[in-house]
Amino acid sequence: MMKTVQNDTRQHILDIGYRLIAQKGFASVGLAEILQQAGVPKGSFYHYFPSKEQFGQALIEDYFEDYLTRLSALFTANGSSARERLMMYWQYLADTQRMDGCGEQKCLVVKLSAEVADLSESMRTALLDGYRRVIALIAQCMRDGMQDGSLPPRLFPELDAQNLYHLWLGASLANKLSKDGVPLSAAMRHTEQILAM
Repeated sequence: MMKTVQNDTRQHILDIGYRLIAQKGFASVGLAEILQQAGVPKGSFYHYFPSKEQFGQALIEDYFEDYLTRLSALFTANGSSARERLMMYWQYLADTQRMDGCGEQKCLVVKLSAEVADLSESMRTALLDGYRRVIALIAQCMRDGMQDGSLPPRLFPELDAQNLYHLWLGASLANKLSKDGVPLSAAMRHTEQILAM
């Protein structure tokens, strides 16, 4: 029972930290703000996370664990073609980025990549690992689409998955500047062209 309470406390700190960092960025959120919002003493934080940097790494790993679980479920769902599942994913990205430009929608990759790449090697590595795993799932869904006939045989799944993910990361970042959805609409048109039969 004690382990469950400890895990709940750790997860609560991560959830609160995530919400704050998704809104403000890693450097703009201090430990005092996380502790106040989470309602836990400083000792509880340091029990789970020896430093703010290790908290950031844990936050990124927790984010990707959830994200990859949901993405894997989408890409392996029955009842639709692999192309339809891929397009649902891109549409989800377009909708969430257009709606709030990251806020509560968990686009930690967009929010933190530039900010922490030079700040923390462990956080950079955690982001890179998660990013590579997302691309691998997209590539596998592309291979599934080539097998079920819903995607063209001319695709190069690993390369095209990487290029499309880069396209969407860039469009998400550009949309944070424009706030008009135009970069996301352009990314969707380009994605549809690449995946067209």
